[in-house]
This record gives sequence, structure tokens and C-alpha cells, in this order.
Amino acid sequence: MEKFKVNYIKQSFSVTFEYKVFFTSSLFSSSNNLFSEFVKENIEDSSQKILFVIDDGVVKNHPELLNQINNYFQKQATIELIKDILIIPGGEQSKNDKRSFNRIVEAVHVHGIDRHSYLTAIGGGAVLDVAGYAAAVSHRGVRHIRIPTTVLSQNDSGIGVKNGINYFGKKNFLGTFSPPVAVFNDDIFLTTLSDRDCRSGIAEAIKVALIKDADFFSWLEKNSSQLVERNMAAMNYLIKRCAELHLKHIASGDPFEKGSSRPLDFGHWSAHKVEQLSDFNILHGEAVAMGIALDTMYSALSGRLALNKAHRIIELLLNLGFEITHPLMEIKENNSPVLQGLNEFREHLGGQLTIMLLKDIGTGEEVHEIDTNLLIKAAEELKMFKSKVFAR
Repeated sequence: MEKFKVNYIKQSFSVTFEYKVFFTSSLFSSSNNLFSEFVKENIEDSSQKILFVIDDGVVKNHPELLNQINNYFQKQATIELIKDILIIPGGEQSKNDKRSFNRIVEAVHVHGIDRHSYLTAIGGGAVLDVAGYAAAVSHRGVRHIRIPTTVLSQNDSGIGVKNGINYFGKKNFLGTFSPPVAVFNDDIFLTTLSDRDCRSGIAEAIKVALIKDADFFSWLEKNSSQLVERNMAAMNYLIKRCAELHLKHIASGDPFEKGSSRPLDFGHWSAHKVEQLSDFNILHGEAVAMGIALDTMYSALSGRLALNKAHRIIELLLNLGFEITHPLMEIKENNSPVLQGLNEFREHLGGQLTIMLLKDIGTGEEVHEIDTNLLIKAAEELKMFKSKVFAR
């Protein structure tokens, strides 16, 4: 057999990413210099521009915002504001309909937003996702600033490195890992959220506490009534602590998720599927809460987690006003629709199924297979638990 000589050149390099997550109030108030100072510190030439993409729900609830932005940048000689502020639909529809993505890319083209300029998105996680994806693929990377406006985006999705849109009916099928240049969390946007949207974001805080910080979970238990009452000091602490834990994880070794380990997706394999099955009428945080409940009960039934601790977790979810199950979440047989989420999760990870379960509050354990019969029992236990609570 003829042998062929192989020649190759090996290339290896590393790139350091750095960005700050700021916490403030009334970001575009004339007396707040935080954003203008950031621009001044990062100015490179006099031709830099800034294009805003804003969630239509934010504009509706903060009708003064557009004028505030225009007035704020009238005083900024270091950067040119694109007056044509782009307003796109909020919620998951912005990720399902490629028109939002196309409008952003077109605006980048029309207004000459280059790689030294900024595409700044203000909105919930879905709008940040689609705008971040558009920024990442335009010119192979336009500088992206995120201004999250929901609890969920301020403590989780808006501070990370992932962007994406839904495609082929699958969540985040198209996307990139592309860090923002900065994130500005402004608590003024939280004041106009509905109770449902506000509660939804708390689910991600419970998730990260369960796998990384038992003390934070205890804090959530002790302050659940204040969170329900939307005490701003309590909510700001929750957001900052949750953000700290997420950022620490991102920097811990696999920020772009090359491997199959996805600890921050605890409770998410079923959540993503239930969102889709409900045509996204179930909010992401609501689905995550149900996913947490299911995987918590499975952790207990599989002998990993003490049953009394599983009950503590589910009690907290209920005390905060979450549903712990739903007809779409029920698993009655091996072909129940939600179980398709396991295969889709495996595909998304790249082959090997890796699911995070709990060994203790604050300690996770990764497994590579799930016992469907035990999962059916876990779903039944949640229904029984819920009925007992309402019978009290």
C-alpha cells in the first residue's frame, strides 16, 4: 500500500475577552455619567457611531426613553447617535421571526455601523439575543452593548456570551458565542415589569443557587416574601449575586461550551421543550421552574438528594408563585412529547447527553443517562405534591 507523506502547520493562539457589568439606576438621566464615561474611555476615532435597537415593550412602558436617549447624546461630541432608533417586537417572537434579525442587519448596513461602532440593544433576553446575533455576524463582529430590562436578562441571559435565534422550530438553533463590550443593568426598567415577568426571572437565581451556592439558596428562602412583594433592595441583591455566580462560571474553563458539560442548564432540558410545546405561551423562567422541580424530584427518587431537601426546593418554588408542573410537562409514557427534549438536548450538546442533577442544595452532579420510568414517577410525585399543598 502506497504511503503518503503528510505535512501540516499547527496554529495555536489565545484571545482574552474582558467586559464589565455595571449596576445603576436611570442610566440615561442627564445627571448619570456612567454611559458617557464608558464611551469616552473607549473612543478610538471621531467617526464612531452608536445604533440603538429597543424592545417595543420597553418603549411602551417607558415612553420618555427615546427622548432621553436623544437628549443624552446631544451632549456627547465623542460619538454619533444614529437618530433612526430601531424598535422591534419583544418576547420570543423576535427570535422566531427572522424579520427582526434582517431589520437589524439592514440598519447596520444602511447607517454604516462598522466594527469600531456600537450596536446597543435595550430589552428582554429575546431582543438581546437576536440583536447580539446580528452584531456578531455583521462585519464578523460589531461591538455590542447590552442593556437588559428584565430580571431574567439582568441576572442571566443578558450578562453572558451567548446570542441566537430560533430556527427549524428549535430554540437557539442559530447562534454565536460573542461577548458584549459592556452590560448596563438599570433597575429603573424593573419597576414596570408585570408580576409574572418579574417572578419569571427569579427561576434562574434558584437554579444557580442550587448548583453553586447553598447560602444563596437559604437567602432566597428567607427573603421569598420580600421578593414576592417586589422589594427593590432584595431584587437588586438577587440580580447581582446571580450575575456574579454566572460570570464566575463563564470564566471557569469552558466559556464557549466546547464540551458537553452544561451545569447552568440545570432544569433546562424539559424547560426548552415545554416552551416550544406551549408555542412560547409559557415564559422561559416559568418553564425553568417546572424543569427544576422535575429534576429535583428525579434527583431525590434516584437516591442522590435527600427527600426533605427536595421538598424544601419545591416549597420555595411554590412560595414564590411558580407552577411546579403543567399538562405539557406530564410524562405518562415513553413517547410523551416532553421527552423529545432529551434527544434535542443531546443533539444541542453535540452527541453525549449530559444532565445536571442535585446531590445536595448547592452541589450538582452530572449524569449521562436518564431512567424514563423514574422520570415518569417524578412527574407523578409533583402532581401529588401540588394537590397536597392546595388541600392544606
